[in-house]
Amino acid sequence: MSKPRILVTRRWPATVEAVLAERFDVTFNPDDIPLGENELRLALSTYDAVLPTVSDRLPAAVFDGLPVVTKILGNFGVGYNHIDIAAAKERGIAVTNTPGVLTDCTADIAMLLLLSVARRGGEGERQLRAGEWKGWCPTHMVGTKVTGKTVGIIGFGRIGKAFAQRCHYGFGMDVVFFNRSPIDPAEAARYGARQLPTMEAVLAVADFVSLHCPGGAENRHLMNAARLAAMKPGAFLINTARGDVVDEAALIAALKAGTIRGAGLDVYEAEPDVPETLRRMENVMVLPHLGSATEETRTAMGMQVVDNVTAFFEGRDVPDRVV
Repeated sequence: MSKPRILVTRRWPATVEAVLAERFDVTFNPDDIPLGENELRLALSTYDAVLPTVSDRLPAAVFDGLPVVTKILGNFGVGYNHIDIAAAKERGIAVTNTPGVLTDCTADIAMLLLLSVARRGGEGERQLRAGEWKGWCPTHMVGTKVTGKTVGIIGFGRIGKAFAQRCHYGFGMDVVFFNRSPIDPAEAARYGARQLPTMEAVLAVADFVSLHCPGGAENRHLMNAARLAAMKPGAFLINTARGDVVDEAALIAALKAGTIRGAGLDVYEAEPDVPETLRRMENVMVLPHLGSATEETRTAMGMQVVDNVTAFFEGRDVPDRVV
């Protein structure tokens, strides 16, 4: 029996690519250049499985125009708002993701952003590297204390909980959160957290607001001008969720006006394009989507895709099936 034909849209960890090459008739992307819409449309008409990443946009239009032979999209990532799930389902294509394995590393990056923007770490490093540091003095680059402050979490799933645990048990922070569905108070208490009834209630009391909710149409611009204005004066916004959750134009306006004190960002609305204004702001810490970027996590994510696709073609239950 011939092996399923599979396309891997970007370079993956070498150990994962080796397993894929052993199990499937696989085509890799050695140049690691993101595929365009026409290339993805052609892939869907050629391969039994396509393994996309967050850098691949698969709107409804990609599924039109050519006969689709792809049976499964094995997504490398927990978020899948870059895929039109309804269009995939309509054509009988299974979609899987990689939940769980990137929880800790993404929570770590959120903590890094919070600490960096509060203590002006990025700004200080830039000053020192530029040779502009004049030496210690009592008023130099004074930031905001983190320990004992209130952090508000929007979205209390795996990553939100892991972040809450770090904040409360690592830095003695008071943790409040908003989640669309109720969380058992005893479960929340495990992470030193308590649920508030509305997002606005969280925004009003939090010194730091950290986003851990899904992207996509439902949450597009969840943090808009009104909600940024509802944040506590002098508060900071942290986003390691998805770029479209924040209205970047409204965020820039809020930062310029001093409505909020600063922001720590790992994701952006039009990645890899980041507004020059954000890149130049000293009170904004920007990272190039590093949430899951550890050797251990990226390998685990790849192997989770391998397991999902292998199960699918062997006719077994697929562990992480979205549709």
